[in-house]
Amino acid sequence: MNSAAKTKKLERKLKKLQHTVLRETGMSCDLTPTKNIVICNAGLVNGLSEEAIYKHFSQHGILENILLLPGKSCSFVSYTKLQSACNAFETFNGKLNIAQDNKPVYLLYTSSLPVVETSKTWKNLPPGLLILEDFVTDEEETELLKLCDFEKDSNGMKNRQVKHYGYEFRYDTNNVDKDKPLNEAIPDACNFLWNRLSNTYGLDFHPDQLTVNHYSAGQGIPHHVDTHSAFEDPIVSLSLQSSVVMEFKLDNQHLCVLLPRKSLAVISGESRYDWTHGITPRKFDVVYTNNNFTALERATRTSFTFRKILQGECRCSYKSKCDSYSKQVNASIENDAASRLEKLHVHEVYENIASHFSDTRHKPWPNVLEFVQSFDTGSILVDIGCGNGKYLGQNTSSFSVGCDQSTGLINVCKDRGFEVFTGNCLSVPLRDDIADGVISIAVIHHLANEDRRLQAIKEMVRVLRVGGQALVYVWAKDQCKNEEKSSYIKQDRRNRKCKDITSRDGAVDNEVSVLQGVSLPVHTNRTQFKHNDVLVPWKLKGRSESDNVFLRFYHVFQENELPGMCRELSNVEVVKSYYDQGNWCVILRKV
Repeated sequence: MNSAAKTKKLERKLKKLQHTVLRETGMSCDLTPTKNIVICNAGLVNGLSEEAIYKHFSQHGILENILLLPGKSCSFVSYTKLQSACNAFETFNGKLNIAQDNKPVYLLYTSSLPVVETSKTWKNLPPGLLILEDFVTDEEETELLKLCDFEKDSNGMKNRQVKHYGYEFRYDTNNVDKDKPLNEAIPDACNFLWNRLSNTYGLDFHPDQLTVNHYSAGQGIPHHVDTHSAFEDPIVSLSLQSSVVMEFKLDNQHLCVLLPRKSLAVISGESRYDWTHGITPRKFDVVYTNNNFTALERATRTSFTFRKILQGECRCSYKSKCDSYSKQVNASIENDAASRLEKLHVHEVYENIASHFSDTRHKPWPNVLEFVQSFDTGSILVDIGCGNGKYLGQNTSSFSVGCDQSTGLINVCKDRGFEVFTGNCLSVPLRDDIADGVISIAVIHHLANEDRRLQAIKEMVRVLRVGGQALVYVWAKDQCKNEEKSSYIKQDRRNRKCKDITSRDGAVDNEVSVLQGVSLPVHTNRTQFKHNDVLVPWKLKGRSESDNVFLRFYHVFQENELPGMCRELSNVEVVKSYYDQGNWCVILRKV
């Protein structure tokens, strides 16, 4: 292809992408040079990262902004100087292979950047986090590093090497065995830290557990909250050899915090109990300071994390992530109590709302529909918890049968001509090994303890033939995945532009006594979930205010909780696990 033909092809490509960017972002873009460049065909949705943009585009000048939009296939980069933008444009347009499948990016200019309320910020610290810079001297850093020789120590993990003192921190359980102290206590060489912390900052802290982590450049740690019942408040971490960016997350908030070399991070209160923290694995961090982006290249880093073992259970007020609180609730909801809770706050509620509920459930979810329609002619499909039957009859070449606890919803199905019967998902009145496919959509999250949820999965597997598949959907605790809000959250128009979906109206979940000794929080509709076990209001129209609100019980699932339960069964293979509009989903195969 000659030069003129290539130019013509590029112009056609850019013209098409110009319309795509306008449709996706509302931003006009063209070939008129400005300081702002649009990367028209690469963004968050197809795998482009802030690091990749910085690595290449910073070669041509100081970057003022890098903007990746959630759910979009384009992105933006802004320079402090026009000439820098022009140089980058000429160098990279149609030539830089960082788009999906290693294809070239195509560029245009724009007069301004889109205004986006992003949850990611560099300007704030989570409440309770204190960063004490230059807490140790170079000489003290050298002496502390002599305590651990990681060159000889092979005790490593996937992301780092580790050494424990006082008590072993078990990464498989995210806890410690309080009854098994190690022979090696925290070295006396660390004692000066606590004297300095007390004398200089007035903080009284005397730990009895130390974990030393040795990170090679590029390694990180997954997001987590240190187990509440394992340690007291605070947790203190000393960064040696290299600086790093640690990220703190709470619901839809995302704070990036620079931990300079030789700094001490005191993680206490809300930041310790309610925010997750982690380090993203990468070779360098893109740091936003003084209104522009700079690169912080990572080197070998060692962290000393000090903790104090907690005797007894946690008594914090941050219940949503408190294992002690969860154990208390789970212990309260034994099978008999769970059955009574489900009767009051699931079965009876659906009998009262059956007609209104059915009126709100019309359109099948695309991924469920695809699963149902994937079965061959003559297949037997069972819908356990079929509701108003919206998935029955979607595969006309198969025989479909549904069951539900609610007689009101079963009657709706019968009126629509479907084959249905009344039944409980814990004991399905069907023979073993009869079904080619089973679906259970938004059902087992109504069961009040883990034993009952697992029993429901066992029943699905029991009625499946060997080789048959089941699709299970449950409500997710996280209603905002990859900065994209679920359809449940978006149903409230105020949430579509709202940065923080949990504090939009300042509502605090109230608790309601559901059984003797058992209280559960009442969830605020169209907001992020704060607790795993909740009561969710359903409001009926046309009735008095006092009579029109019904509270349904839900156990909302954490990531990996559902596939983890499924893998407890020896005759099950997890074919696929995924997130779909605020739900965790698995496809199982009986083996």
